[in-house]
Amino acid sequence: QVQLVESGGGLVQPGGSLRLSCGASGRAFDTYAMGWFRQAPGREREFIAALSRSGGSTYYADSVKGRFTISRDNTKNLVYLQMNSLKPEDTAVYYCAAKFGATLLFSTPSAYGYWGQGTQVTVSS
Repeated sequence: QVQLVESGGGLVQPGGSLRLSCGASGRAFDTYAMGWFRQAPGREREFIAALSRSGGSTYYADSVKGRFTISRDNTKNLVYLQMNSLKPEDTAVYYCAAKFGATLLFSTPSAYGYWGQGTQVTVSS
């Protein structure tokens, strides 16, 4: 099993940037494909980005492509989400997720077996 803890959320003005981090403990981190999701009040959980076990392959939702970057450091058991050019519609609770042993990248929440507790991101002037 793996335990996930997100950090780095907060309040930022439109056009600003934030970097979210997700720390993992437990089983070998590089055996997990990772994903970031978000959920705004009254809305379903939405896929943001996915990353392969090595970090060599990525997959993004159209809504964030070109603005967000997912990456990982397997030596530190960390996955990151760099968010640039933030918009008010990016406001949500952001979650990282892990899928053990995956060789493909997945965008559906049900594909991931492990989740963090979430971190709030608010984009507002």
